[in-house]
Amino acid sequence: MDHRVRRGEIREDQLTSFLEKQTAQAPSSTWLGAAVASMVASLAFKAAGKDHAALFVGQWAAPFLLIGIYNKMVKQHGSDALPEERVSDLEPSAA
Repeated sequence: MDHRVRRGEIREDQLTSFLEKQTAQAPSSTWLGAAVASMVASLAFKAAGKDHAALFVGQWAAPFLLIGIYNKMVKQHGSDALPEERVSDLEPSAA
């Protein structure tokens, strides 16, 4: 028995769709920049002797990078991709 979810079979709720639409407007470099900025801020806190703040801010880099990857995937594939047969129906014909 095949239990895999196929493209277009399950749809996201309205909140998820709204958030994806809003965050997709930001370029992917925004999330990369946020990750690098958190690493630089962490280094600055460490140099200032604020070890707890350095660890706290330094841990933000991974979530920023993960959000950036998710954002990129939504831009490329969409969260609610249409099934193959519907995609071919929507593409302009080469007439």
